[in-house]
Amino acid sequence: MSDTAMNPELKARLYGIKLVALVREHFGAIEPSDQIGLTVGAAMTANNASWVLIEDKPERGLGVALAWASRHAVTDLHILASSDTATLARRATAFDLSIKIWAIDGINITPASAQDVEEHAEVTRGHELFIETITLGGADVVIEHGVITGEVRGLEICRVVTDAYTGEHRLEVGVGAHDREAFTMMHGNTPTAQSLKRIVDAVRRHRTPGADPHPLNRLGAERALRALAIDDPSIVGASSLRAVASPSPRPNLKDPIPCVAIGENALGSPVVVVFSTGIDLDVIPFAAEARLFHAQPDTDLIVVVPQRDVSPVTRRLAEMLIHPALIIGV
Repeated sequence: MSDTAMNPELKARLYGIKLVALVREHFGAIEPSDQIGLTVGAAMTANNASWVLIEDKPERGLGVALAWASRHAVTDLHILASSDTATLARRATAFDLSIKIWAIDGINITPASAQDVEEHAEVTRGHELFIETITLGGADVVIEHGVITGEVRGLEICRVVTDAYTGEHRLEVGVGAHDREAFTMMHGNTPTAQSLKRIVDAVRRHRTPGADPHPLNRLGAERALRALAIDDPSIVGASSLRAVASPSPRPNLKDPIPCVAIGENALGSPVVVVFSTGIDLDVIPFAAEARLFHAQPDTDLIVVVPQRDVSPVTRRLAEMLIHPALIIGV
């Protein structure tokens, strides 16, 4: 039975057993004074220290661990994970809390170190030639991790690719890989600005605030929020903003993941702005890494969410940063 198919209660119990076993093996004969299952794994306290096991989506688990720690007045936190420990260690450095990340390898654990953020990827030579078509078609040009895309109010509707077999550069139109493939089969490899504009206009109608529910306005809500702020930076207290890459590429269009913009505030100082929707416990660690990726650790950091999604736990985590973030609901 896979982890995803396992009964949640059973899975939490097994994670708890694993955590206690690892802690006893490596930190001595410890009897937990408090133990609980978490959505990402398990947590326990003992002897004035606390441990969290992150098993599910480790790269997104630090926020859950910190939310638990903040409720238990934890000052000495140990986090154990079998993958993405360098990312966890890098994000942990932004918080005003003693956090140690441990990498699990079977029954062994070793201290994990924070690695530098990756270099910004360069655009493939020749891809920039399609920027004019995207602009004339009415889409917003967004470049993230070396990939040029066109967005309509935050929804990607085209991207520049290189054919893996022929080496040919082309602009593929559509929402997602399957949609782009279907468009190519019907219209060929060289969409004109006019054909792109027809799609842009159709998508824009559905991405307009107040439009009836539709699959095209359910995707990329956080990017729609970013597009709104780029059009009117004053709603987040900025004078200018532009879309930039997240610290790591998003896996697909369907799974929501925060997005980033940088610019200047009303006083002309640099600012990093992160956009998210829903109650995302990991948005603050994500935002802290985005700040390291694009600016200095003390650069002003703003996290923007819909007003309904401003939560006490998000504010609490924002205050736990060495250089706290400002939460804005719009």
